[in-house]
Amino acid sequence: MDVAALAEEKEPKSDEGGAAPSEDTPPTPKPDGAYPRPEDLVAKAIAPVKVEYLRPPPSRSHCTPEAGDAADDDVNKKKSAPSNVVKEKKSRRQLKRERQQEKKSALHICPEVAKNGNVDACRYNNNCRFSHDLDAFFAQKPADLEGSCPFLSVGEPCPYGITCRFSGTHNNPVESQNPPKKSFEINSLNKDLQKLLWKNKVSFPKANAQLKLLGLVGGNKTKATPEVNQVEVHSDSLNGSDNLHLDYDNGKEAEPALITCTEKDCLEDASAVDPSRPLKKAKSLVDDERCLDDNNNGTYHMDKVFKEINVQNGPQEISPDSICSSKVDLSSKPHPRERKLIDFRGKLYLAPLTTVGNLPFRRICKVLGADITCGEMAMCTNLLQGHASEWALLRRHSSEDVFGVQICGAYPDTIARTVELIDRECLVDFVDINMGCPIDIVVNKGAGSCLLSKPMRMKSIIQAASCTINKPLTIKVRTGYFEGRNRIDSLISDISNWGASALTIHGRSRQQRYSKLADWDYIYQCARKAPDALQVLGNGDIFSYLDWNKRSAECPELSSCMIARGALIKPWIFTEIKEQRHWDISSQERFNILKDFVRFGLEHWGSDMKGVETTRHFLLEWLSYTCRYIPVGLLDVIPQRVNWRPPCYCGRNDLETMMASDSAADWIRISEMLLGKVPEGFSFTPKHKSNAYDRAENG
Repeated sequence: MDVAALAEEKEPKSDEGGAAPSEDTPPTPKPDGAYPRPEDLVAKAIAPVKVEYLRPPPSRSHCTPEAGDAADDDVNKKKSAPSNVVKEKKSRRQLKRERQQEKKSALHICPEVAKNGNVDACRYNNNCRFSHDLDAFFAQKPADLEGSCPFLSVGEPCPYGITCRFSGTHNNPVESQNPPKKSFEINSLNKDLQKLLWKNKVSFPKANAQLKLLGLVGGNKTKATPEVNQVEVHSDSLNGSDNLHLDYDNGKEAEPALITCTEKDCLEDASAVDPSRPLKKAKSLVDDERCLDDNNNGTYHMDKVFKEINVQNGPQEISPDSICSSKVDLSSKPHPRERKLIDFRGKLYLAPLTTVGNLPFRRICKVLGADITCGEMAMCTNLLQGHASEWALLRRHSSEDVFGVQICGAYPDTIARTVELIDRECLVDFVDINMGCPIDIVVNKGAGSCLLSKPMRMKSIIQAASCTINKPLTIKVRTGYFEGRNRIDSLISDISNWGASALTIHGRSRQQRYSKLADWDYIYQCARKAPDALQVLGNGDIFSYLDWNKRSAECPELSSCMIARGALIKPWIFTEIKEQRHWDISSQERFNILKDFVRFGLEHWGSDMKGVETTRHFLLEWLSYTCRYIPVGLLDVIPQRVNWRPPCYCGRNDLETMMASDSAADWIRISEMLLGKVPEGFSFTPKHKSNAYDRAENG
């Protein structure tokens, strides 16, 4: 498709076609020409689009089938399929055999052969798991995509060789007046570390020492509290399985002794806790004398990383002794108030966003003005088990000068060990613990917003994590578990005393999910009750610079506001806030942002066939949010609110109309303009559906 032709300005039309209506379609103009006033539409949470841009809902059955319509056809087939048909479930052996056969196919050529273009480059020769047939690969490889290889623009050789979808441009010199800026990623999972995690051979001396001091592992909690129930750690605790939890007698959660790393007892060795009674030891725990040194190939050196990266807070020093030594010197651990804290005041903070808040998207937000970024939520159990897909969520780009990671877990031992592992192996500025996730699969395991109903568990987690690392620890919560039963205001002083440096409050309960508007009055109430040492941030429904100004002016005690769905729908909200204006962004400018995302995605996920389709998938996930944006020039009342339902309307040109469509077929067409034709049989269904006007799924 010709993007320039689609972006040409056109007069508003009223014929059929274009953007499809939402599920709750607002009223269309009446036959006599009367239309509800903008004030009446706003009162009903309907976007007041100018009358000349409104159009009746199109009939999709009369649309000409084009590339991308297969998505709608597949969805309709799935809906019409009888519910009593059970799909045959394949065994693990069948799935493994299919994966092995797929690796032997001609398209899955050996990476070494692909990189060098030479069959003899692979050291395994005929024993290699992948194909070495270059002729068969070129016969099946799809045509190259338009444009140049993204790795050439950053001055690096393409690591994908002949498998790159832009391989035809590898020999073309890149003409640029300015030298390419150094761009790289860190916090990747080291293979040696992953193998040690698989074998449960990674020790956590700091976390284990702190858990003992808090009475959360081993014999008595303290000498002073012998009546408190004993706690036993499961033998699979290091493995980080879902059963990683603390067993409390009588099925009740015992309150741990209030011992922090600043008390006198913390200055002694951790083994000094009740020396008369030996501590219980998990079967999978390794001896404290065990060290990840060069002899057992377990050392994870980050010297090169520290030489390359120079973040805003300055390079951080990590000595080899802090990585390999089993002796924990708690006397050198600073008081939580003595740590180098991050000043969130007035900073534009991009919220950690599942699926869409990936590294390429964060790079887009950094370009558009975000100050602080945070990685996607990572599950502690998966990190401790060495899952590569979970560790990928911790990766950081060199442009992210202030960067944190968000983790989620249910129990103090899991989170404390994960925090120590991240502090030892990754370069981050802060660690955020998610205690507000409303997803059922997370809540049912005792994590996320389930912790809001267990304040003693919250206390144990925050104390254990904050005394294990020297970096700032932040917490993200909701107002409460059930609607109308807010409880964070009663815990906010305790959260500060337990060791948290900052607290982000999402102004909804777990039961509300994303329905109704955020309760900012309650956020203000909590911010005014918070001690001076605790920074409080608000979160919910920030969608324009006026929203940002209003929240900051109404409650000066708020340090800042976290921006979540507002950035998903219009990432240029950071530019609007910094420049204090409503940006009537054109469709061509929006398309250029999508082009940058694709370029960043190909650098991150790869420019081969797999990387292109992964980039396409995350682009489509993002487009399922951006379609909710209504251009400023089309509205009778500005700014747009996050809970407004868009009517059926046409844009100022065909490209803007296509971007406003809520049809997956139109999103696929946009992806084809950037990444070429989709593979045969391709279909897409968005993973998330969290718009503010959905019905609440009460849990």
